[in-house]
Amino acid sequence: MTPIEYLKLQAKNLVKDFKTQTSSFDPKLKRNVYDYDPRFFKIDLLINDFDIDEEKFQLGNAQHVIAKLCGLDKWQDLSKASSAKIELSILLYTNMDRLEVRDWDQYVLDIETANNVKLDDDFKLQIFKEGFLEGEQDVFYDDYRLSKDDEDEIEWEKDEPISNVSTEQIYSLPLTGQDREEFIEAANWSFERIFYRIEPNNPELTRSLWDAERYIDEELLKPEMLPIDREYALSLVDAFLVGYVIQLAAQADDKAENTD
Repeated sequence: MTPIEYLKLQAKNLVKDFKTQTSSFDPKLKRNVYDYDPRFFKIDLLINDFDIDEEKFQLGNAQHVIAKLCGLDKWQDLSKASSAKIELSILLYTNMDRLEVRDWDQYVLDIETANNVKLDDDFKLQIFKEGFLEGEQDVFYDDYRLSKDDEDEIEWEKDEPISNVSTEQIYSLPLTGQDREEFIEAANWSFERIFYRIEPNNPELTRSLWDAERYIDEELLKPEMLPIDREYALSLVDAFLVGYVIQLAAQADDKAENTD
């Protein structure tokens, strides 16, 4: 597994944890509250520390969180990162219980300020390996992962120079096979979240109008959008669905009114 593939997997695992979400209405708070049954991450801790919107969380949000845990400003920074920076990002992520990104950034800034220099990625990597990985552990930090046992078994492959983080493209429509199944699953999951959030006046009628397959096959992607990055297209499922579900609710209201 390459470092890039590993980070992509972490983002997908974070999405899987969020998909275990269940909600209930808290009369005291006068809003929905959410519970999770995660396998990979301490969801509650991440929500508090990263100010996550629990009602709107998709792959793009997960990638942003993982990037932050790697010491990056955003996920897209991986596409132009040097091999040393990618290795350092992995080390920051896998050693988050030993050093917080914030403390590492301050440590580097103090060195640069005191010596009036700008450290390059290779030197930062060297400092991290020699100053933190080989040193004795005195302070332990919150670890956002539920388990890190699998990391000890990973055999890292060297990344070739990369030009883009995501290279998988969609070139033709309609979607087929595994792609279509994954997009339909994402649409159904997003529909349920949005459905309960907007609380339609005619819930049964609104639900009867929902057709995930039609939404994916006919509404989401258009030929003029191709080619399109697959992960980006997947993030559009939720982004475009809010307005679509509101339209379904309005259609349901019209039907109910005409029936009366």
